[in-house]
Amino acid sequence: MKILVANPNTSTGVTDRLIASAKLVASPGTELLPMTASYGVPYIATRAEAAIGAAAALEMLAERRGEIDAAIVAAFGDPGLGGARELFDFPVVGMAEAAMLVACTLGRSFGIVSFSRSLEPWFAEIVAWHGLSRRCAAIRTLDESFRSIDEVQEEKEAVLVELAQRIVKDNAADVVILAGAPLAGLADKIKDRVDVPLVDGIQAAVVMAEGLVRIKPRKAVAGTFRRPGPKDSKGLATALADVIAHRGA
Repeated sequence: MKILVANPNTSTGVTDRLIASAKLVASPGTELLPMTASYGVPYIATRAEAAIGAAAALEMLAERRGEIDAAIVAAFGDPGLGGARELFDFPVVGMAEAAMLVACTLGRSFGIVSFSRSLEPWFAEIVAWHGLSRRCAAIRTLDESFRSIDEVQEEKEAVLVELAQRIVKDNAADVVILAGAPLAGLADKIKDRVDVPLVDGIQAAVVMAEGLVRIKPRKAVAGTFRRPGPKDSKGLATALADVIAHRGA
């Protein structure tokens, strides 16, 4: 099966980390197809940046439709996930949703640890959007700068471990999610230094995407995720305009 890993951030270094972590859990025969946003910001951290990333994500999925079995929106806030599930007939998995759902199978509550204070409001809204606020014990983020988004996990590894341990002790989290595409792969490195299970978002998303491909869910023709009717557009990328107009595959 072919799974598109669509990174709505513009950092190719982050995409490389996502693919390296994803390969650790992908089944034999699963091909991971990386894509990186051609415009936007190196890492999405605010609502406005997420809106830009959502458009980029939809364009990437539109460009590769017809050649993939599933897609992953590979940014923790799942930008564009709802719209993607409306437009496309293949399974689309959000990295944040997958991480939280997996965490819910490992404990009654989860904590979220990430690398930037600016992420907190957006992450809290994403947790609520997915209906999981009651399961979220706390969100903790670094309150200090870092040199490079591509190397933030190495630079801040010790502090991230400390935050994870603190969320377990102070907030009684049963599971900790290491949130954000730049932290992909960190869970495997530090799992023996944190007292509860750690969840890596891209790994959770790959496993979930593979499962959805296998069970072959139909595309909704009713409900809130049915495909909208065809509509003309102006100024959109050709592939996305074709999807919206119901042209082509």
